Amino acid sequence: MITVAPTGAETSKDDCPQLPTTLEELVRTAQECEAAGAAMIHVHIRDADHRPTLDQTRLRDTVQALRESTGLIVQLSTGGSVHDPLSQRLEVLDAQPDSCSLTMGTTNFGDDVFSNPWPFVCELYQLSQERQVVPEFELFDLGHVHALQRLLDTYGLPYGEKVHCDFVMGVPGGMPGTTPALVAGVALLPPEVTSWSATGIGRSTLSVALAALSMGGHLRVGMEDVLTLAKGVPVERNAQLVERAAVLATSVQRPPMPVAAARSLLGL
Repeated sequence: MITVAPTGAETSKDDCPQLPTTLEELVRTAQECEAAGAAMIHVHIRDADHRPTLDQTRLRDTVQALRESTGLIVQLSTGGSVHDPLSQRLEVLDAQPDSCSLTMGTTNFGDDVFSNPWPFVCELYQLSQERQVVPEFELFDLGHVHALQRLLDTYGLPYGEKVHCDFVMGVPGGMPGTTPALVAGVALLPPEVTSWSATGIGRSTLSVALAALSMGGHLRVGMEDVLTLAKGVPVERNAQLVERAAVLATSVQRPPMPVAAARSLLGL
């Protein structure tokens, strides 16, 4: 399964004009990425000034537009930006996505702190069960893997009864984007986990992708995570990153998963 994360909350439109920040740009990007082999889209949205927002109307309009224009699984980020209050992040589920990200703990994030205190994690998880939204558990460090076991032991399986997680690697302050780190993380996954993917931030993108493919994992790619194809070669479209992931996957005889199969994988 290839997930595309096309926008994120960290890069500004001024620094990267090709970043899809309007609804029209996001829909066009989603269509291109679906055609290239993506099955799920991980969505952050921006306001009229291209700044990160969790505005409920914009979230609902985005989910509706993506459903009407693509067959992709729509996953909303509950992380928002590192500056968003926890209360607004809980309200993301009101937009009724297919899936949501659920980060399993607080982590340093460059010069900032990405806050995910345990009570918030528990509340968000229970809300996802109640709203019948499939969570993707985001793991930035090995402590987050341990926290996932604790969460499942306490509150049981998620909606859909499949447990899918994503290793987010290479963030300054989190686990490094290396094969040994991924091996260690996968070895510690709870037995309830039914599938996992990996994301390499920045220059770790390719090494993490190759390691994940060799270990049976799935991939997340996109301009949220990397802005260059090679040194000095900027990404112009998210579809380029999806296309590269599809080529890598096909070359190791693990071609991109169709959307219907991805829905089954996630329990949707």
